[in-house]
Amino acid sequence: MKRARGLSLLTRVFLANGTVLLLIALLLLFSPVEIDFPVTSTQAAIIVSGFVVAVAANLLLLRPVIAPLRRLEETMRAVEPHEPGRRVSIPHADADVTALTEAFNEMLDRLENERRESGRRALAAEEEVRRRIARELHDEVGQVLTAVMLGLEDPEARESVRRSLDDVRRIAGELRPQTLDELGLQSALRSLCTTLGAAPSLRVERRLELGDAKLTPEVELAVYRVAQESLTNVMRHADASAVLLSLERVDGALRLVVRDDGRGIDGERDAGAGLAGMQERALHIGGRLRVHPAPGGGTEVVLDVPVPERAE
Repeated sequence: MKRARGLSLLTRVFLANGTVLLLIALLLLFSPVEIDFPVTSTQAAIIVSGFVVAVAANLLLLRPVIAPLRRLEETMRAVEPHEPGRRVSIPHADADVTALTEAFNEMLDRLENERRESGRRALAAEEEVRRRIARELHDEVGQVLTAVMLGLEDPEARESVRRSLDDVRRIAGELRPQTLDELGLQSALRSLCTTLGAAPSLRVERRLELGDAKLTPEVELAVYRVAQESLTNVMRHADASAVLLSLERVDGALRLVVRDDGRGIDGERDAGAGLAGMQERALHIGGRLRVHPAPGGGTEVVLDVPVPERAE
């Protein structure tokens, strides 16, 4: 770590106290005040006044010395795990405070990088499990149910098995959407909106304007999962009649918005609504997730992601 130049904290405290003591010594040497024994009331008043003045001067001299430490403490307390990127900057601080600030910022860099990498590994493992279960449901369980349905003669029994087969295929699609792997993010979101719009009580509006943005598979998957979780929360908890899903380029970044006209944010509901999982996905792709009340009522989920170039 590069050592900051300038006076150390110890030196500045020493100079502040030394200045006060020097002033007291000069006053004692050159002032006409004499101290008798026993001390008179006038002399006692002068001694007490001098002590108060010395303490006040010491406080005034030390306040700007300690102020950078207080700003550093405030920033340390304000750092949030789900809002990475915040760093401490204290201009005109002494060498020790500057060195402490640099060490704290470097520690944040290491922690955020390690958390991001460990999160990526965990999410990759989770997606691999999802992919394997989805494949087994589609290929094995689906084939068995299809064979059973074809072998049944009772129309009611065949219809019951057919509905079960549809449920298996739906669950497999939710675990790992084939549309995302085969056709990309926009097609997967269209399919998601179409499935959600089949519910008669909910009107789904979509605005997908991704353009020619090149996204990595990791970013596409994270955006899709946030959209999927947000729409699922709308269906289960929001009591909404309409929901908007938009995806567009804004100021060089990719922005996903899911806005409903439901009953709004509820703290108890949000605690179990997958918000932490969405925040983790946003964090691992360098994005920022915000959940707040929508204009006019309801809830709005906004995900902003820097647009990287597709990896070769």
